[in-house]
Amino acid sequence: MRNNRTALLLAAALVAGPAHGLTLPSGFSDTLVATVSSPTALAFTPDGRLLITTQGGTIRVVSGGALLPTPALTIPGSSICSGFERGLLGIVPDPAFASNGFIYVYYTFPKSGNCSANVSNGPVHRISRFVLPAGNVINPATETVIVDNIPCVNGNHNGGDLHFASDGKLYASVGDGGCQITNASNCQNANANSRRQDIPLGKILRFNADGTIPADNPWVGLAGSRRCTDPAGVPAGTGPCQETWAWGLRNPFRIAKKLDGSGFYVNDVGGNVWEEIDDLVVNADYGWNTREGRCVTGSSSNCPSTPAGLTDPLYTYQHGITVPGTASSGCNSISGGVFVPPGAAWPAAYSGAYLVSDYVCGSIFRLTSTPSAADFGRRGAANESPTALTFGPSAAGQSLYYASFQSGGQIRRVDYTPANNPPTASFTATPPSGPAPLVVNFDASASSDPDAGTTLTYFWTFGDGGGETSTSTPTNQHTYSVGTWVASVRVRDQQGAFSNPVTRTINSGNTAPTPTITSPAAGFTFKVGETLTLTGSATDPQQGTLPPSALSWTVLLHHDTHTHPFYGPVTGNNLTFAAPAPEDLFAATNSYLEVQLTATDAQNAQTTTFRNVQPTKVNVTIQSVPPGLTLTVNQTPIVTPQTLTSWDSYILNLDAPDQSLGGSPYRFSSWSDAGARSHAVVTPAAGGTYTATYALAGRALYTLAPCRLVDTRDPVGTFGGPALAHGQARTFAFAGRCGIPATAVALVLNLTVSTSTASGAVKAYASNLGGPPTGAAHVFRTQVVRATNAMLGTGPNAGLTFHADLDGGTGSVDFIVDVAGYFE
Repeated sequence: MRNNRTALLLAAALVAGPAHGLTLPSGFSDTLVATVSSPTALAFTPDGRLLITTQGGTIRVVSGGALLPTPALTIPGSSICSGFERGLLGIVPDPAFASNGFIYVYYTFPKSGNCSANVSNGPVHRISRFVLPAGNVINPATETVIVDNIPCVNGNHNGGDLHFASDGKLYASVGDGGCQITNASNCQNANANSRRQDIPLGKILRFNADGTIPADNPWVGLAGSRRCTDPAGVPAGTGPCQETWAWGLRNPFRIAKKLDGSGFYVNDVGGNVWEEIDDLVVNADYGWNTREGRCVTGSSSNCPSTPAGLTDPLYTYQHGITVPGTASSGCNSISGGVFVPPGAAWPAAYSGAYLVSDYVCGSIFRLTSTPSAADFGRRGAANESPTALTFGPSAAGQSLYYASFQSGGQIRRVDYTPANNPPTASFTATPPSGPAPLVVNFDASASSDPDAGTTLTYFWTFGDGGGETSTSTPTNQHTYSVGTWVASVRVRDQQGAFSNPVTRTINSGNTAPTPTITSPAAGFTFKVGETLTLTGSATDPQQGTLPPSALSWTVLLHHDTHTHPFYGPVTGNNLTFAAPAPEDLFAATNSYLEVQLTATDAQNAQTTTFRNVQPTKVNVTIQSVPPGLTLTVNQTPIVTPQTLTSWDSYILNLDAPDQSLGGSPYRFSSWSDAGARSHAVVTPAAGGTYTATYALAGRALYTLAPCRLVDTRDPVGTFGGPALAHGQARTFAFAGRCGIPATAVALVLNLTVSTSTASGAVKAYASNLGGPPTGAAHVFRTQVVRATNAMLGTGPNAGLTFHADLDGGTGSVDFIVDVAGYFE
């Protein structure tokens, strides 16, 4: 299985052509501009240069339509944390760039010398100003830190977008940090950082261009207010942060400036249910973590009127369904956004429309002023994973540019050319390397044209001295002598429009290396927080054993149907990182790590292998006495009894609120682990069971001398046999027996399963319920000999019903019931 996947990754890494890009409406085309690793943000300078940030810490420049070979800036690895969702995340030029050359970037800085998560001395986000000269190489000495000390808590939910508005102020989006400051057990929905006014997390921040605080920011005049992102250090106190412009956000990943420059839309990545777009209003509270979209957090149906003091989003879409008005489904993580400017000269339907992308479903859809959604670009040959959108200059006037994580990282351009759209070339070369003479089969059938009914012609250059040849079919073959050659293809439609050429490197006489992952070992499982070591090797038929500098590692965190960048790409060997926790309680069932090792030889031939590394999953059972009560685990309601999937060492926050069941009020009494009503537990390696015991509020408990109520082993009788057959139920009225009065509302019972012919359960419940209620029946498994001090609400005359539910649908069970007390 692993070897097959290695071969597939080799093919993908070496011979696959560039992806098609988005499937677009008629008249639009999608063109590859540049290949850039893990692009995070885009911005144009006033003179038309496209600035691209990468998660790893480089700034790349596209000038004159071409990617410049030398990065404008590379932040040293010792000065940036780029694992998980951290790194170089935002960029914007100064409004006066033409005269001062200033650009501003948002990145994660290891201020205390480490990139650890959920520690008091962890990394911070900062905003720095650099000078970008005409020569496109930034002197690192021009860095001026203007904003600092934004806590980077768990490594995710960082935000990081930067924009100047028409008022000349700098706006920055900041996420909630993933986990709560000073309490790593409160993550995701339980993370209340956004609700706090004394920290800059879960906020939109507003600054003067030099990082100081505008006097008209809404919290400047509040008692005890402070500059919480001062590079000189955060002032002591717990007063509100003067930088705050709006709050109550989860992860405002991207913000988009309105066409008149007066305000912004905020794309706030949701939790488990909703994605939302907010119209940014000064001092607005958008409700996270108490609200998600227009609903109570975690709910798709509990959506009351907007609570006082909160602001509802402009637009929402729900996970797991098709976005209304579109054909885009599986959209679970809102990312880029941009307004269509008049200079784009697009059809009238797009004038002023808001384009928004989703990282998971890979689509871009447009929001009109209604607001309602309609498809614009849908996923093409692969998941586009767009991270940023912007408009900028092109031969067509103004075009849409988008950054994508697909194929390692791409910058693509969408043009509107209604007369005739140029085609897009794509081809594979199989094999790309091997002993000479090397016969290579080329296939350009993945090339495409956005115009219907187009016939393509294929123009080939094999790179070893011959001229260009053409074919009417998409396949070709060529034999290479020893050497490294660059083959290319471009395609032409019947109107004479050519695509840009695409190339492939052929290594004849050279065989690609073979990488091997040693650690983590096959079958290894990790626990949360464990240090994992990446160790591997690579052998090359020509060069022998490759050095560590030829090895590149990337770790992805898989969550359901999508991935998050987690670690790398990093060059070397014997590298270490801390294993993550699941993103939330639900993610524990469907998340894991994928470790990729790429080996590159001296001729630039590459092979990638991979290994999936699973967490150590364990079962945790949450119970209550009586059963059927609702407890919370990591802010998620759980109707007991219920068995959950957790990870070894994952922190679970347990809470047992007072509540009513069946009309009777119950008050929390104790947890089986002696914890407080609300407390955190670290999931044991073997899993475990946590039981919250309740007492009837306002009811007295009367203890009784142990007394037998039922024994089905005895001869047939009112309180005796026979044994219960599968599916059979018997009701007993216990009033007057063993001192139990007719006014008893609950009994404290010991139940012993004596014998059974099959495994299964005996379910006990109040006699007036008519049948075992979902989640509310007390279940005694037949494998458990005795259940002690189980409290059950009763029906009339202290009545209880017992129901046999045996595996396989056949068999019988004998049981004994003893009473220890009652509530009245």
